[in-house]
Amino acid sequence: MGDLKYNRILLKLSGEALRGEKDFGFDSNVIKTIAREIAETHASGVEIAVVVGGGNIFRGDLGKQWGMDKAAADYVGMLATIMNCLILQEVLKNLFHVDTRVQTAIAMPEVAEPFIRLRAIRHLTKGRVVIFGGGTGNPHVTTDTAAALRAAEIKADAVLMAKNHVDGVYTEDPRLNPNAKKIDCITFDEMIQKQFKIMDAAAVSLCQQNNIPIVVFDFEKEGSIREIVSGAEVGTLVGTCVGGKR
Repeated sequence: MGDLKYNRILLKLSGEALRGEKDFGFDSNVIKTIAREIAETHASGVEIAVVVGGGNIFRGDLGKQWGMDKAAADYVGMLATIMNCLILQEVLKNLFHVDTRVQTAIAMPEVAEPFIRLRAIRHLTKGRVVIFGGGTGNPHVTTDTAAALRAAEIKADAVLMAKNHVDGVYTEDPRLNPNAKKIDCITFDEMIQKQFKIMDAAAVSLCQQNNIPIVVFDFEKEGSIREIVSGAEVGTLVGTCVGGKR
């Protein structure tokens, strides 16, 4: 791949991405595809950390329908993310032979390491993929914010936001308006002001404070992660722009 633009990345995967076209659960082909992309990018020398959501198993709006307290529902969601982490770890290890560690914000030493920043960085420098589960360990905080926080803590060069069937940030939702225009590059301030529903404002603000660019891309396009780390202009860049261009 030659010189890399990003040597250490934080990949944010939504739980919904893991279910593919299903309403609930997992699509084995999707998980294999994601794991393959991670493995092939990792083989090029990129240090990779991953944050996974839990929306394929449990979403907060479901808990609301049942009358659950918001904090209780968020804790269930955190546990769902850890289930996804363990599955992704096993696929990476057993099918693609990638040395992988799971660290969780909620202590469960029988199944994973607790999150320890310096240990996570050590794993990365040793060539291991690190998957962070349990969000931040606190309710009322999204996994987007957890991704931005972990990216800052491990000093990632970029956050890669993997989306399902959406290849970047658009002026409007392209699924509702086919005339919506894709944005090549947008600043952090514009992203927050225009309230695009790609990533929550707290996460964008955290990345801005730590000068970590965000790349929004469609993970279904084969080779996208490898192209991004090598400097290709894939998806939408959130960060420093000149005249709307990177």
